Amino acid sequence: MTPLAEHLARLIRTTGPLPLSHYMALALGHPEHGYYMTRDPLGARGDFITAPEVSQMFGELLGLWIADTWFAQGRPSPFILCELGPGRGTLMADALRALRSVPGILDAARLHLVETSPALRAEQAARLPHATWHERFEGVPPGPLFLIANEFFDALPISQFIRTEQGWCERHVALREGDGDAPAFMPVLAPVPLASDAVLPPAMRAAPAGSIAEISSASTAIAEAIAARIAAPGGAALVIDYGHARSAPGDTLQALRAHRFADPFEAPGEADITAHVDFEELAHAARRGGAAAHGPVEQGAFLKALGIEARAAALKSRATPKQAHDIDSALRRLTASEEMGSLFKVLALTPTDAPSPAGFPEPREPH
Repeated sequence: MTPLAEHLARLIRTTGPLPLSHYMALALGHPEHGYYMTRDPLGARGDFITAPEVSQMFGELLGLWIADTWFAQGRPSPFILCELGPGRGTLMADALRALRSVPGILDAARLHLVETSPALRAEQAARLPHATWHERFEGVPPGPLFLIANEFFDALPISQFIRTEQGWCERHVALREGDGDAPAFMPVLAPVPLASDAVLPPAMRAAPAGSIAEISSASTAIAEAIAARIAAPGGAALVIDYGHARSAPGDTLQALRAHRFADPFEAPGEADITAHVDFEELAHAARRGGAAAHGPVEQGAFLKALGIEARAAALKSRATPKQAHDIDSALRRLTASEEMGSLFKVLALTPTDAPSPAGFPEPREPH
């Protein structure tokens, strides 16, 4: 029995079942025992691998995308270069290496990272010693903001609601007392349905009985805050994550441990708990914040539009046969539809009067 499981058990015995969003927030971010507070979860020895760990091409292209949008907005100086949830700092280190070829941009950039994990901050500091760190996005100073959030929103807490004959009931996490010493956790439904379904996206409200609707108030709040920051002094944001382009019912809560799917309610604090990102809701939140939302587009199409195939060919031209094989494998993993190419989506935010950024078609009218 882990210390976090003991804490959650005491909390549930004292206050009753916890909303799923509260359970998820504690499992991932408890100050002492949360999953992200106690480990480096990335790589072969961890629980999952993200795109920057697959290939340097990913971070390099995102860095050049930032440069292109910076030029399109008149090269503001100074500006805030920010990443949310930077992992080991690999993406930003690759982006900064690519930006060395762009005259003036590194002199204008002020690097700020939003990270809560002490273990990951140590990894980031080794690669990005000149960065400034913040616990929350609100701590990032004012000014033109160019921001990257890769696999950040999927780890923010979600709420789940299940359609019953009586209405939409929120899913909570309760304690199942067993014969052993270790507490077991299980999902349960709140006994009283929502007074109104206005909290749910319109596309979900008429779903039939048994349907599950997911919302992430934390995600939409951060997306709206980013948009408000970009709308006034300028800038751009790039959100890359796995998820769906349109709001729809469905249960996407999942956990990963040692690169395998696990039970989200087993051993809290020992597995990465995530949910698919609702990009339609993020786009709506961005528009409420005053920014234009571009996309989402699929990651494979986005990277190809930025020239990843040409970059791979350039790297292979001076590679060994083994390295060339690895480059081809990385290219496939990042762009193929059966790999990360389709499941992962990309959304861009810009001021409403800025041109459409690279990799995105002209914006359509919002739904």
